[in-house]
Amino acid sequence: MKKVEAIIRPSKLDAVQIGLKNANIPCLTVVPVKGIGLQKSYSESYRGAEQTKVLQTRVMIICVVSDENLDTCIDVIMQNASENEVGDGKIFVYDVLDAIRISTKVRGSEAIR
Repeated sequence: MKKVEAIIRPSKLDAVQIGLKNANIPCLTVVPVKGIGLQKSYSESYRGAEQTKVLQTRVMIICVVSDENLDTCIDVIMQNASENEVGDGKIFVYDVLDAIRISTKVRGSEAIR
C-alpha cells in the first residue's frame, strides 16, 4: 500500500476528484494548506493597495492506494492538476505499513477497498 499526497491548485480539485472517482479510486482526504515553492511570491491588490503575498493557497489531496493502483492514481492527478506552469504542485509517495478499518477491524489492503 502507498500513501499519495498531492499539493495542487484549489481550482483543480474538482477535476482531480472526478478523475480519481472515474479511475475507481474514490477515497480521498482534502486539506487546505498554504506554502511556498518555486513561485516565491506574488502580488494582490486589496482596496487599491498592492500587497505582496509569500504563501500560496493550495489544497493537499491524500489517498491511500494499493500498489496496483499507484501509477493510475499518480497519472490521474498529473493529467487533471497540470496547467504546465510553475506552481502546479507536487506529488509525494510514501509506504504504508498497515491500514485498519475501525468499524469491522479489517486490516491490510482489504481495509482500503
